[in-house]
Amino acid sequence: MSPEHYFSPCVSSLPSSLASSHFSLSFSPFFLLHAMASSSSLKHHQNYSLNGFTTPTKKTKLSFISDSEIQSEFSHHDETIARINNGSFGSCPQSVISAQQNFQLQFLRQPDHFYFNTLKPSILHSRSIIKSLVNAQSVDEISLVDNATTAAAIVLQNCAWGFNEGRFNKGDVAVMLHYAYGAVKKSVHAYVTRAGGEVIEVHLPFPIASKEEIVSEFRKALARGKENGKKKVRLAVIDHVTSMPSVSIPVKELVKICREEGVDQVFVDAAHGIGCVDVDVRDIGADFYTSNLHKWFFCPPSVAFLYCRKRGEEDKGGDLHHPVVSHEYGNGLAVESAWIGTRDYSAQLVVPSVLEFLNRFEGGIEGIKKRNHEKVVEMGEMLVKAWGTNLGSPPEMCGSMIMVGLPACLGISNDPDTLKLRSHLREHFQVEVPIYFRAPVDGEVDPITGYARISHQVYNKVEDYYRFRDAVNQLVSDGFTCASLSN
Repeated sequence: MSPEHYFSPCVSSLPSSLASSHFSLSFSPFFLLHAMASSSSLKHHQNYSLNGFTTPTKKTKLSFISDSEIQSEFSHHDETIARINNGSFGSCPQSVISAQQNFQLQFLRQPDHFYFNTLKPSILHSRSIIKSLVNAQSVDEISLVDNATTAAAIVLQNCAWGFNEGRFNKGDVAVMLHYAYGAVKKSVHAYVTRAGGEVIEVHLPFPIASKEEIVSEFRKALARGKENGKKKVRLAVIDHVTSMPSVSIPVKELVKICREEGVDQVFVDAAHGIGCVDVDVRDIGADFYTSNLHKWFFCPPSVAFLYCRKRGEEDKGGDLHHPVVSHEYGNGLAVESAWIGTRDYSAQLVVPSVLEFLNRFEGGIEGIKKRNHEKVVEMGEMLVKAWGTNLGSPPEMCGSMIMVGLPACLGISNDPDTLKLRSHLREHFQVEVPIYFRAPVDGEVDPITGYARISHQVYNKVEDYYRFRDAVNQLVSDGFTCASLSN
């Protein structure tokens, strides 16, 4: 069934100025994407484009969202907390929450009508928007799933089948970064190792000085994986932005190396991708790319997209399947993922409302991303200057998060210390920030063993970071060490 068919039930929700006799389904899905942009955007004569920018007409001056309106959109946040940890769970504005609740009520009011007339076209609409934002070739390449971990399971399940079905040899290799997200690392081992494959981790230095360090270590890992031609690297799992420690990885360069070295397939895990760093899936060139939409794209939890590069015009992702098998099994991954049984799909349906929200900001998603990056670097540099420490990476190797060294005198000596200190900051100083333990290298004098990962999102204020600075200064002044905290 064509995308135009799926869009037809959505026409009634268009603004009256567009729902005219001149509107017909002969228009492309991208025109429909443009037409479904926000009513507020239409009032301000904004135009949606692939990179998220909004541009005014010659006659009308745009009025972008004000500080007070931003505060209103996030008024449900606990205002007593300095929330500088957007990276963990993201954030969702009130206008998008309202749209989600509307979908939930539609389902509860008349579930049969919702299932037969609303769910599929609404999911396709969301997929079409994401397709355009990340520059996929076809909407068939975009599936919506719960989160990046689910996307990883889909890709890794397929890899495991390669071993089980005899397409891969026992001992063939999957390569991943040592700093890969914990759940994904466990998934790689659960699927690949159990099926008879070998997993090789790329060990990266931290703090990191340049992308060349990453490229060098990645080449070494691929060489180990091939073992003089005795083995083959079947899958490379590459983070776009590592979680802890947080560093932006040169994915395009690493994908290119994989192609040169004969790696079968490349999966980019970009849990912190869209809205945090530049995402152009065709330019990156990976076979698979996933990004959460609830971290930096303002969707409610939880929803992610999985891009699967088409290998031909007839390719519908038939080799890949959702781990939850339901009635749509065999109809292509995107269709399978759109129905995995009765559940709440509302987080997948609000992407058009998120687009409305984004277009209220100057520059849209690109403008937000640029300002977040600039601000988090500014705040990171302010903190390391106050504490006499250092950043975990050069500013150009971070997106909307950056690692900030904590004073060595805090005595962070293991992973449990980071959790205890994090809880102490939350409970006694109302600061929410994750902390990373970096094991000292032999011979280091007074090493920095603790790094905080700070985030910046549109709702953050400079006072949030001042509170964190002052809290740490108070701990240092009091002679505090992590050893004083009980388990």
